[in-house]
Amino acid sequence: MIAALLLAASVPTAVDAEQAFNRDAQRIGQWTAFRKWADKDAVMFNPQAVWVRDLLKGAKDPPKSVRWWPAHSFVSCDGRTAVNTGPWIRPDNSHGYFTTVWQRSGARWRWVYDGGDALKGPLPVQTKPRVHRGSCTTKAPGAPIIPPPTLTAKQARQTPEDAGQGQSADKTLGWDWKVEKDGSRKFRVYQWKGQAYAQVLYNDVPAPPAR
Repeated sequence: MIAALLLAASVPTAVDAEQAFNRDAQRIGQWTAFRKWADKDAVMFNPQAVWVRDLLKGAKDPPKSVRWWPAHSFVSCDGRTAVNTGPWIRPDNSHGYFTTVWQRSGARWRWVYDGGDALKGPLPVQTKPRVHRGSCTTKAPGAPIIPPPTLTAKQARQTPEDAGQGQSADKTLGWDWKVEKDGSRKFRVYQWKGQAYAQVLYNDVPAPPAR
């Protein structure tokens, strides 16, 4: 039992992974770090859903990377899935927020979803990240989300109406997202609270300006 507790304590958290991801972006380059930490089926938006393996293949790193830090981390009971969100800032001082979905296999975290948007107003102050863990009640939860229709990998590449969802293995954390034809996007996170699921995060990203 003591060995198991020590092992669990030594495994990095999703907050640790997010902070290491940011440090790598400053050290080895923005897109190099994104590729290093991405799952093979990770998705970004441009503004429609795009496989990261395609979008960032051969992408050249900018001279200076965007910086970001987690403000909130919503974690499954088993600690193997998390959704982080917080501020980002570019070298030109423009800023906004990000949302990253993380999944852990063994001690290795990989991100599977990266989204966010620019914001106006003052940049939020950097504070210690707040971790929100799903309830570990023994009552078996049901499906955490009412997801949009799932698209196959082929459809997600070809249709302008993309959608996706996921959940932790223990079903205490779930998320879904949908992109409209105009590029606007909605992203939701649900967490098991012991008696019911609560929506704990909602991103409503407007359509990008017409070019």
